[in-house]
Amino acid sequence: MCDCVMITEAANVSISALTAKKKPPINVVGDVDGKIALIVEDIIDDVEGFCAAAKFLKDRGARHVKVMCTHGLLSKESIALIEKSHIDEVIITNTVPNEDLVLANNNNQSHSSQNYQYCNSSSVKYHKITVVDVSVLLSEGIRRIHNGESMSYLFRDIPLDD
Repeated sequence: MCDCVMITEAANVSISALTAKKKPPINVVGDVDGKIALIVEDIIDDVEGFCAAAKFLKDRGARHVKVMCTHGLLSKESIALIEKSHIDEVIITNTVPNEDLVLANNNNQSHSSQNYQYCNSSSVKYHKITVVDVSVLLSEGIRRIHNGESMSYLFRDIPLDD
């Protein structure tokens, strides 16, 4: 018996206990067999749900499973789980500094996305995580707002090869 129950019994007080909200079962609407499945979320840190969803999609025939998140709060445990999972690629932006990820591809400056590697003594490269640099986009957006210029310009004529 926990301390809180003993205290409430001694004080003759009734308290309703809150239970954890049960997560709904994973369902897929449509056929994923032979297709690329995209999981889109705003923040990724606790990756167990993403890993379970990836396994679920692969079990139903998905050719690739990619996770796209704006903010990657990836902890060391999360990165290791991603590497062991059925997820083929996790794409995040650099909106959150992550000291566990360091730039591995300094020579590839023509692309907006860079491959990062996990920083440890053996320099094991993690191939499943791609970090997209949004610093130029954000700074240009801030400049345009400050100068009263159009933001829609940032979303015109976006090259498809980047």
